[in-house]
Amino acid sequence: MITVHHLEQSRSLRILWLLEELGLPYDVIRYERDPKTRLAPPELLRVHPLGKSPVIEIDGRRLAESGAIVEHLCAQHAPGMMPAQDDPAYFEHLELLHFAEGSMMTPLLLQIYVGLLGDAGAPLHPRIQSELTSHYRFLEDILRPSGHFVLDRLSAVDVMMIFPAAALARLGRADEFPKVAAYAQAMQARPAFQRAIERGGH
Repeated sequence: MITVHHLEQSRSLRILWLLEELGLPYDVIRYERDPKTRLAPPELLRVHPLGKSPVIEIDGRRLAESGAIVEHLCAQHAPGMMPAQDDPAYFEHLELLHFAEGSMMTPLLLQIYVGLLGDAGAPLHPRIQSELTSHYRFLEDILRPSGHFVLDRLSAVDVMMIFPAAALARLGRADEFPKVAAYAQAMQARPAFQRAIERGGH
């Protein structure tokens, strides 16, 4: 049995989605954010020293970092969601699997936190918007006609990319990058994604 330590309104939703796509049995332990600070509750510190989510437990072992979790689950239960190392698509897959958190999340998080500074953060906004534009343009250009990344079917990269893609609408920039916006809508409309939302409780 797999246990997912799931924080509401967080990137751990992608783990629930993947588990639903794979049809694997799992339990969910839900954590709610502080209504004022929007931070994770201190209970998560008992799960992981950083007090963050997602964290999964399998056979008494714990694994954090959504990219590592997605890679592990796919390798164990759905190798078809990742190209083999001798596949020409492997390098692109590996790059994009880590791009979602390693590159894309930096300007998105800056957008959130600098926005909390009000006028004091104004000098940083042009650079943040420039970075968001270049990152989303990159995604717009590489999205395949099938509506997927890397493969013409659901892949591990699609699971990782849902969070930054879905953020596009909240940023009010969906019209600028219609292919990425359509990808996010299509992934969120999948039955497994809807089941994940139900299991996640938000």
